[in-house]
Amino acid sequence: MIDPVLARIDADLPAATDRLLELLRIKSISTDPAFKDDCDAAADWLVADLKSLGFDASKRATPGHPMVVAHADGEGPHVMFYGHYDVQPVDPLNLWDRDPFDPALEETAKGKVFRGRGSSDDKGQLMTFVEACRAWKAVHGTLPCKISLFFEGEEESGSPSLVPFMKENAAELTADVALICDTGLFGEETPTIITQLRGLLGEELTIHGPSKDLHSGMYGGAAMNPVRVLSRILGSLHDETGRITIPGFYDGVPELPGQVKGQWDALGFDHGEFLGAVGLSEPAGEDGRTALEMIWSRPTCEVNGIWGGYTGAGFKTVLPAEAHAKVSFRLVGTQDPDAIRASFRKMVEDMLPADCSVEWQGHGTGAASQMSIDHPAFEAARAALSREWPQPAAYVGCGGSIPIAGHFKEVLGMDAMLIGFGKDDDQIHSPNEKYDLSSFHKGIRSWARIIDELASL
Repeated sequence: MIDPVLARIDADLPAATDRLLELLRIKSISTDPAFKDDCDAAADWLVADLKSLGFDASKRATPGHPMVVAHADGEGPHVMFYGHYDVQPVDPLNLWDRDPFDPALEETAKGKVFRGRGSSDDKGQLMTFVEACRAWKAVHGTLPCKISLFFEGEEESGSPSLVPFMKENAAELTADVALICDTGLFGEETPTIITQLRGLLGEELTIHGPSKDLHSGMYGGAAMNPVRVLSRILGSLHDETGRITIPGFYDGVPELPGQVKGQWDALGFDHGEFLGAVGLSEPAGEDGRTALEMIWSRPTCEVNGIWGGYTGAGFKTVLPAEAHAKVSFRLVGTQDPDAIRASFRKMVEDMLPADCSVEWQGHGTGAASQMSIDHPAFEAARAALSREWPQPAAYVGCGGSIPIAGHFKEVLGMDAMLIGFGKDDDQIHSPNEKYDLSSFHKGIRSWARIIDELASL
């Protein structure tokens, strides 16, 4: 059944290209209230397109931008596909080579690319799945399994309406497995399925010392300097092997399964090239861990900002009254962000000398997401991807955080597969965002193969 669908995708690529360009012209910037009508227009465009394919599609109001929900009945398992139609702001506009909302298919040294805001994140990725459904319907008149679509309009502005909407509509949105297309390939031709996402914890601390800034000649040595205190605390967060010293920090951190580690090793990741691109050479994390492990499956503690005293031009011999730092933690496995926050704060408070105090400001928490590859959908999807691409598909991790995957698990009790076809040079969130035509084309073919495999489970 799949061969005629793939042939239809190939033949329909020019029309699919035109449809994507049409969607890219809609200025669906979710963070700016000036573009509210454009976000509505993007949702309306998607509803109309999905209805033309026979989906029962509708635009659902939220306190912010609308959701698009669509369903098509079919035999076999129920698959839920998630994407987002909103895009990032385009600033700085002067760094774009063309109008970001006048997209075009451009010829480059590496092949043709879509150029325009949202081409990779996430309209181009979203439409790969829609076009796969279109081809199935055109060839067979129906889809190979029951499929639901869930498109959000606030992903780029923090998704304030997402979890309440999911909770209110849990029965309708729950399926056997969720599919998310907002990630990328490894390199140029290796498809991936992300099975673990790191969580995030942010902390801001201010060390208070004297009641005012002091003259370092009159008070230096006798008065405690908050910058000195803060420096000692921050310097103690890692030992000489790169291991994080916060008590209980590694509770819930799993070891990488051998099957997955073997796939990562086979990717041939060159940490020298990776770090060399930013002027570095040696991994700085825990001893005995590969760079990919450090990025994808190990927790981190990083100082993101530190300031205190006089930082202007010239020199001022001041002993500052306070010092500040922002510290973030990337979390894995079942690490408890609330427990880590409490342990970190206690560690800092225990290190304070007399005459110093600490003030805290939390910046949110999010647990890591770990998908079970024992679910048969994962191996089915990996096999389907491996048939489409030159390199076999691999289960990989993601150093960042994609909250929707955790929401599917926590709110709806569903495992999610994150499968995307973006590339590292797509310049998402930046000027001159692009999406390769090859990624779009093979992405459509990949989803057609995947839903064919899932239908047989």
